[in-house]
Amino acid sequence: MKLFFSGAAHEVTGSCHCMEVGEDKFCIDCGMEQGEDIFVKQELPVSPAELDYILVTHAHIDHTGLLPLMYAKGFRGNIYATKATADLCGIMLRDSAHIQMFEAEWRNRKALRSGGEPYVPLYTMEDAYGAIRQLVPCRYGEVIRISDNVRIRFTDIGHLLGSSSIEVFAKEDMLERTVVFSGDIGNKNKPILKEPIPTSKGDYVIMESTYGDRYHGEHPNYEVRLAEIIDRTLGRGGNVVIPAFAVGRTQELLYYLRIIKEKRLVSSYPGFEVYVDSPLAVQATGLFATNVEDCFNDEAKALVAKGVNPIDFPGLKLSVTSDDSKAINGSQEPKVILSASGMCEAGRIRHHLKHNLWKPESTIVFCGYQANGTLGRRLQDGAAEVKIFGESIDIRAEIATIEGVSGHADRDGLFHWVCSFREKPKTVFVVHGEDAVCTAFAEELQRKYEIPANAPYSGSIFDLGKGVFEYEADPELAQKKLVGKRRARTVFGRLISAGSRLAAVIQKNKGLSNKDIAKFTDQINSLCDKWDKH
Repeated sequence: MKLFFSGAAHEVTGSCHCMEVGEDKFCIDCGMEQGEDIFVKQELPVSPAELDYILVTHAHIDHTGLLPLMYAKGFRGNIYATKATADLCGIMLRDSAHIQMFEAEWRNRKALRSGGEPYVPLYTMEDAYGAIRQLVPCRYGEVIRISDNVRIRFTDIGHLLGSSSIEVFAKEDMLERTVVFSGDIGNKNKPILKEPIPTSKGDYVIMESTYGDRYHGEHPNYEVRLAEIIDRTLGRGGNVVIPAFAVGRTQELLYYLRIIKEKRLVSSYPGFEVYVDSPLAVQATGLFATNVEDCFNDEAKALVAKGVNPIDFPGLKLSVTSDDSKAINGSQEPKVILSASGMCEAGRIRHHLKHNLWKPESTIVFCGYQANGTLGRRLQDGAAEVKIFGESIDIRAEIATIEGVSGHADRDGLFHWVCSFREKPKTVFVVHGEDAVCTAFAEELQRKYEIPANAPYSGSIFDLGKGVFEYEADPELAQKKLVGKRRARTVFGRLISAGSRLAAVIQKNKGLSNKDIAKFTDQINSLCDKWDKH
């Protein structure tokens, strides 16, 4: 019974862990890395084709973005997630595939002009649809039997629509262990969603630490703070541009904007229009209405019961097509623009920044975490100039940050969650935080709360039966210097993946009859004869 640490080890994005329990081999999350990449993300101990299934804590791309790549590399098992997470993955993975294919097309146009090598997307839309077909929707609170060795339970963690912590009840021979994966722990006093529900028991806990070194402070009046910025900006004839995650943050901001409109808190331009410029955000907003009972808090449910849509109001414009998006910047009317991505790394937000960063009358408002190395972090840290689409832009717009509008629990919230266990876990593994934060948070858990804790690096392997590390990755070897952006898969790489899948299929057919094995063998040899060039 083993736990392997792969992604989000001393980094905030790219969550991925792997467990082996008896014959079962499975992952918990398969996320894409975003922003600065400091540490080597070690490969999983088994090929994707050998994985039996995958468990998903929530739909954000840094937890799900590589599911289509797993499919492309031969994974064909079930992907277990809550119903709302499965719904969101249905649109988010297609959106991610679209971005991958669009980037490949753009790079290949450049390569064609310069004589460079062809660029193959990380995965295709077909791969995304393949992963989506593997999704198995689950309900909160139900114990689900996956195999003779593994049962699981999803608990609402209050971070995102459908987000959850996952309890893995593992059994191997006579040994039983409960392993809890926190996922991303939600902030308290948020609109729309329920607050995090603590887990009562776990032998081992893998928990996030995104804000493990920060306090959100007392719960501010977000709508008043946001209204002040909007009033000031529109009054001088500028636009308010808000980079927002398409799923979660956009809907929260719409909730606050509805209140601002309702209370008429903007006097300089009371009829201001709000544009949501993200096809993904538009689709995700629609999904919120179909998950009211399972995911909404009492206040939001009460509004729905009165016939009030908590995230809709007069003056809200939904931008879907490219022409819709272009028309926003063509209008001279002061306005509020919500657009993805939340860290300004891709998507339509970059066009809105290009049109507004150089205007002193406009304001860029950050309401969420900006990872190291992202355009959003550089702007937030006071960059005087940035480059967008190859063009240098002087920063003259006002840059504002509304603290506390976060989907993540702060330091106190994280400690509260882990200290809610009835019995202290044998060990807490701290992940999903910046390098120093992971280490410091683990140390404080031990010093202040007397909870055994560790912040493992990618590649570490922990024996859950013996309670010791089988292998601890060396941080010096794990660190790396980037020499350029990660390249996509090669065409030959796809062939290698297909070969891995074939090997896994062969292993899974060990119990076939001699007649079927002989037939399968003949088919493989026939294929080899066709393509063997030597």
